[in-house]
Amino acid sequence: MLHPTAQELSENNKWNRYEIALAAAKGARIITNEYVRQHDAAEKQLTGSKDTDKPLNTMIDKEFRDVKAVELAVEWMESGKFEVFINDEES
Repeated sequence: MLHPTAQELSENNKWNRYEIALAAAKGARIITNEYVRQHDAAEKQLTGSKDTDKPLNTMIDKEFRDVKAVELAVEWMESGKFEVFINDEES
């Protein structure tokens, strides 16, 4: 189970659970895209020599490599590193 929960996030902010789920999904997509970008860049740096090449996983930021994207997005929402903007316009 993720911590903080959607209920805990909604108590501390003006977001409802739907907005939290949507923001976590969008944040996870951003995080996944960054992981893929770093992975591709690391692969391009490899020369094919076992003696001189660093392991691929050491060339990717540990935060993106070791933590699931949704979990990281929720942590970022709680810490304020990832902001949620709600469109308050009524249709």
